[in-house]
Amino acid sequence: MKVRLPNNGGGNMNQMLAKAQKMQADMQSLQADLEQREYTAVSGGGMVEITVDGKHLVKSVKINPEAVDTDDIEMLEDFITIAFNEAVGKAMEESEQEMGAITSGLNLPGMF
Repeated sequence: MKVRLPNNGGGNMNQMLAKAQKMQADMQSLQADLEQREYTAVSGGGMVEITVDGKHLVKSVKINPEAVDTDDIEMLEDFITIAFNEAVGKAMEESEQEMGAITSGLNLPGMF
């Protein structure tokens, strides 16, 4: 089965291509910006603070000395895990929201 596209001088196709190229450039620029941002989360009522970047790499870990109890290392491990997951979640959420703003109105598989 052959599909015929309207022949209107290629104006619409050129416009669509230009729009797609602009969107791609905007997404690349935003991705670079997002990777430079930092996201911080705190757990245990301030006992642990973790900062990650937009690539989800840990930039810093701060542990309140009061959180260090040699009889309860598991609690400290839990605080670290919670803070890390929350910081990464913030980074992912912001990325999805901002990328979604660029691609809004499009229904492309695999896109935000």
